[in-house]
Amino acid sequence: MSSVPDSRKDNPAKVSVASMIGTAVESYDFFIYGTASAAYFGSVFFHSGNDLVGVLASFATLAVGFFFRPLGGYLAGHYGDRLGRKKVLLWSLTVMGIGTVLIGVLPTYGQVGVLAPILLILLRILQGIGFGAEWGGAVLMAVEHSPERKRGFYGAVPQIGIPAGLLLANGAFLLSEALFEGDWVWRMPFLLSVVMIAAGMFIRMRISESPEFTEMKERKEIRKAPALDVIRRDWRVIVRIMALRLAETGGYYVTTSFLLSYVVLASLTDKESVLIGTMVGSALGLGSHLLFGALSDRIGRKPVFLIGSLFTIAFGIPMFLMVNTGALIMVIVAVALGLLFSHDPIFAVESSWFSEQFPRDVRSSGISLGYNGASMVAGLLPFLATALYGWIGWTGPALLFVLLGVVSTVAAAFTQETAPVKTGATAKDAGRPAAAVS
Repeated sequence: MSSVPDSRKDNPAKVSVASMIGTAVESYDFFIYGTASAAYFGSVFFHSGNDLVGVLASFATLAVGFFFRPLGGYLAGHYGDRLGRKKVLLWSLTVMGIGTVLIGVLPTYGQVGVLAPILLILLRILQGIGFGAEWGGAVLMAVEHSPERKRGFYGAVPQIGIPAGLLLANGAFLLSEALFEGDWVWRMPFLLSVVMIAAGMFIRMRISESPEFTEMKERKEIRKAPALDVIRRDWRVIVRIMALRLAETGGYYVTTSFLLSYVVLASLTDKESVLIGTMVGSALGLGSHLLFGALSDRIGRKPVFLIGSLFTIAFGIPMFLMVNTGALIMVIVAVALGLLFSHDPIFAVESSWFSEQFPRDVRSSGISLGYNGASMVAGLLPFLATALYGWIGWTGPALLFVLLGVVSTVAAAFTQETAPVKTGATAKDAGRPAAAVS
């Protein structure tokens, strides 16, 4: 990445926290759908007398949002490299908020029949586009405002928005279940997002544009079609990023969304056990991301990443054996460990490591396309895990979890190390790593 004088940068802590808060809001909006689809939408929006079929149909609509995230990533990447990172962050939050609130007022299948799931799918598409546009701009604002040798730490701050959003989402459902009855249990978490979106917009409007983009604009380095250019020139890097993400994003949705329905389908325990485990893991993630991000500044991005991908391989079978006991403490520990050591080390370094793979004039496009491209696979995983469980039992989703770790570990072996502590050089010349090492 290119070096911009510190005098042109905003306070990195301020920018990183602002990016994190906005990401938490959008993550909350996206994750309440995952919880609702696993626990409620099968019976509310789909007419089926079979619980397994209802869950499969609900997870299919969950996947729709993931399929449209690459479109959001493409648009955000293109305009982030042409108009600025900040502008994209504002419109992504708006699009996401509209889709989320409207889901909260949708009629059910019992009220309007087949129109209900059709409307749900349309709003899920809107959510997917909004969320796909979010991540690239948020992490670039943090990374590009950061001192070169602290990009891992400051880049990890916006990543906290993901566990924070998940914590808020699951907390909202647990509270709603305690306070409300009937359809209001799932509607209230969606309606509550109005307040959170307003707060996120206010905070994001108060930070300055990325200094990297500002300098690009001054030097007239803006490309006409940055997204198309990065696809033509760096498509191999984009594909590697997609593979790198599978252990993190795929494992995440197996650990959270799938297990939420699995414990009920297998008559092991109630869904609240998984929700509590998810909240514990998410709470620990508020600190672990910072630790892993800071560690990547000291020992490199790749070693920290491998902590997560190798743990994913090792923990797949033990995680399900723990959950299969049905004991509350075992379920909580299994879910929390899955998030803490499979997801967090990988996710913490993605913002800095992925950003350092591209020059600044196509950086927003490159990381957004790679990051969201993996979502097309990840969105299918709760559906696929449920189908495998119906076919061969719990070993199916357990081995799927392991396979995700294998794919990401292999991808990491072929991805260049970019942390300054490892390369021993300052990256210059349009932002491409100057001395990356394997």
